[in-house]
Amino acid sequence: MADAAGDLAPGLLTEYFTDDWGYFVRSSRAFERFRSPYQAVEVHDSAAFGRLFRLDGHFMTSEKDEFFYHENLVHLAGVTHPAPGRALIVGGGDGGSAEELLKYPSMRKVTLAEIDVAVVDIARKYLGTVHKGAFDDPRLDLRIGDGFAYLRESADSYDLIVLDLTDPGGPSLDLYTPEFYRACAARLAPLGAMTLHLASPVAHPELIRQTLTGLRSAFAIVTPYLVSVPLYGGLWMMACCSATLDPRRLSAPEVDRRVAQRGIGDLRYYNGEMHRASLALPNFVRALVA
Repeated sequence: MADAAGDLAPGLLTEYFTDDWGYFVRSSRAFERFRSPYQAVEVHDSAAFGRLFRLDGHFMTSEKDEFFYHENLVHLAGVTHPAPGRALIVGGGDGGSAEELLKYPSMRKVTLAEIDVAVVDIARKYLGTVHKGAFDDPRLDLRIGDGFAYLRESADSYDLIVLDLTDPGGPSLDLYTPEFYRACAARLAPLGAMTLHLASPVAHPELIRQTLTGLRSAFAIVTPYLVSVPLYGGLWMMACCSATLDPRRLSAPEVDRRVAQRGIGDLRYYNGEMHRASLALPNFVRALVA
């Protein structure tokens, strides 16, 4: 799957947040660099993050920091829900979101709709510490194909929908539209919720404004929250969207009680106090999401 050996030399991997500001990680070894039918795919090793994965030049996930992203994307809504039993992931071919959802003892089925089989193949080969065997769990239903088309064709309903997507562009562009958000809302059970990552409130405030406008056209309750994701450069925004479910209603002790009661283990970031902390927005972010 890799290009010629000369194209796999280690070096600096850069990603620009804006035209004037960016981020780099030093690659100590390049395992793969190729183009799938949908996007440019890379897998590298690094001292800072272990094995890391990029699509179209954007950092996606890494062995050492995946929990910052996946735990927060899943558990704020998952723990707020009384007993999630069915979930849909759109994107998420690295398996990290699936692994977190499958920690719930009430979870009967997780459907993962990933458009690019190359992402799943890469995860199976290199990112076992991210998915931790989730692809082999009998509760996981892997669907290779367009997530929007799957929602249109399916009549299933879900307690949780997780949009584990690349940034807007390429195959994910249609998944950042009010039409898609309304399609997701139509597939949620009465107590269901959808979560997604938005962007950096520092680097991409206008993108956050636009996305929240689209989300608010589809959901009665849209709850933005903040997390730290080292591989994404620091402060990052996510959102929980629902007709009824509001993560702000849970106290820190209640979150911890539910985590313990449900036996959700191997959490390196999420707990009751972090649940509450993620909902606390600094003034410049309050103005942004107002």
